[in-house]
Amino acid sequence: MIKPLSDYVVLEKVPSEKKVGSIVLTSEKKQGNVATVIAVGPGKRNEKGELLPISVKTGEKVIYREYSGTDYEEEGHKYLLLKNEDILAVLE
Repeated sequence: MIKPLSDYVVLEKVPSEKKVGSIVLTSEKKQGNVATVIAVGPGKRNEKGELLPISVKTGEKVIYREYSGTDYEEEGHKYLLLKNEDILAVLE
C-alpha cells in the first residue's frame, strides 16, 4: 500500500460505470472528480515548525481539482496521489 508523505493524500477513484449482470452501463454525464480517501500523510510544517494537519480523513468521499495529482495503478485499483490543497470538498 502507498504511504503518502508530507501533505499528500491518496485517493481511490470512484468508478463511473455500473455492471448489471453481464452488461456494463456507463454514465453519459461526467461524474465529476469524485474519489475515496485511502491514506493521508502526516501534514505539512509551517515556518515555525508546527505541523498543519490534513483536512480530510480516511474513508471520506471527496471532490478534487481536475488535472491534478499523479495517477498510480496497483493490483487493478486506480489511485491518485495529490496535495491536500487540491481537494475542493467533502461529500456527506
